[in-house]
Amino acid sequence: MTSVGSHPSIRIANLLRLIKFSHTLFALPFALASMLVAARGLPTASILGGILVCMVGARTAAMAFNRYVDWEIDQQNPRTAERSRLASRWEALALCLGGLTLFGSGLLLLNGLCRLLALPAIVIILGYSYAKRFTSFCHALLGLALGLAPLGAWAAVRGELTSVAPYLLAASVLSWTFGFDLIYSLQDREVDLRLGLHSFPARYGAATTLRVAQILHGAAWVGWVAFGLQANLSGAYWLACAIAGAALLYEHRLCRKKDGRALNVAFFEVNVAVSLLLLLGVIGSLWL
Repeated sequence: MTSVGSHPSIRIANLLRLIKFSHTLFALPFALASMLVAARGLPTASILGGILVCMVGARTAAMAFNRYVDWEIDQQNPRTAERSRLASRWEALALCLGGLTLFGSGLLLLNGLCRLLALPAIVIILGYSYAKRFTSFCHALLGLALGLAPLGAWAAVRGELTSVAPYLLAASVLSWTFGFDLIYSLQDREVDLRLGLHSFPARYGAATTLRVAQILHGAAWVGWVAFGLQANLSGAYWLACAIAGAALLYEHRLCRKKDGRALNVAFFEVNVAVSLLLLLGVIGSLWL
């Protein structure tokens, strides 16, 4: 008789929790926004399908590999100790390989430029997992990994990366991600110091970390404005930009409370709202 803990639906749910599948909502809306602007509407079904499959596969591989690499570290952190009870370390590695396979299958639906850029992209998104061991700017590497999403989506539609617009969006996503990961990493500052890990808060302290996050989010908002101008977007996008800017201000207000619940709201709920808002702004601009 199968136990509750080993039931297939429970195992799948645990694996999705292990890799925080819901966090796919950070980068995916920006990939879709870039795709829609590049196509000035919907692309073909094969391109849309390829982008979605590649995004889910790459993100799954990256997070599963992070769990595999950081297995011992996570066990020593009260915030992340539960992860080792959701699955085994080898299941995390198998999930990473499955994600890479899914990513490769998505590439078959896309053009040669996407396939050419696939290996450097995989090196970056997997390499992030080691960054905390040697640089306090590991959060910037995570930003770069997410910033690849709009570039890849643009390349999938246009077959080129000579336009300015996707780079503006990618730079904005990099700054935005860098900023919110700084906020999130404040929760682990004491653990990072104890284990000798090189996070930004561990090296520079909480006050400096929050100031830098504010600067990065200001730069991200300027980048979104520049993207809208370059892409010739209209009213709905500018309304979304204004609300997204207000949401970022709210995020930093939450950070002043200095409690775990507020930080989690600032990290996940506010930033998912920002990414979805900007996608809706692009959709409204193109179709209204």
